[in-house]
Amino acid sequence: MAHLLHIDSSIQGERSVSRRLSARAAAAWRAAHPGGTTTYRDLGAHPLPHLDAESGSARAIPPEQHTPAQAASWALTRELVGEIQAADTVLLGLPVYNYGAPSSVKAWVDHLIAPGLSVDHETMTGLLGGREFIVLASRGGGYGEGTPREGWDHAEQWLPHGVSLTGLEPRFVTAELTLAHVNPAMAELIPLADASLATAEKTIDDLWVPARV
Repeated sequence: MAHLLHIDSSIQGERSVSRRLSARAAAAWRAAHPGGTTTYRDLGAHPLPHLDAESGSARAIPPEQHTPAQAASWALTRELVGEIQAADTVLLGLPVYNYGAPSSVKAWVDHLIAPGLSVDHETMTGLLGGREFIVLASRGGGYGEGTPREGWDHAEQWLPHGVSLTGLEPRFVTAELTLAHVNPAMAELIPLADASLATAEKTIDDLWVPARV
């Protein structure tokens, strides 16, 4: 039976474009996988603890030597890695905050880098590859080629590198200029924002449509 892991990270609630896109993708996945099951995690509402000096060292110490704090952190990492291991498809809603990924997503990735669970101890190859990883990204501005702030979207630049040790390979579906409707200074960009959103929605709708022959 097919299984979906659906993750959101926006703190914007119903105003969030990334949540809207990830919900659309989850609905499309369920339509294409009747009887499939879903696990949902909301990093925006329930952020993971960031690794600190004690908990972070749990990944370099044998479990039998763990302090209580290290044992709790390692147990959470096992849970998070297990969610991915159980999934055929992973959906991640990824907004851009201050030109980067939400810190909750960075904490999630840090937990996923776990030798013996997501990374082979000896070869250092990833153990979580071979599954779909679709990232539903949104960004308030435009950072594409030729724009004044080209390259300022450090969320989309970083994530493939951040998860590379695990074998996960993200595919991005992105809507940009999402602030055009609420920022008067960006009003002239509304048509471009609408076009970007429509393209993202069309891409999502086609993700699991059987190929026509």
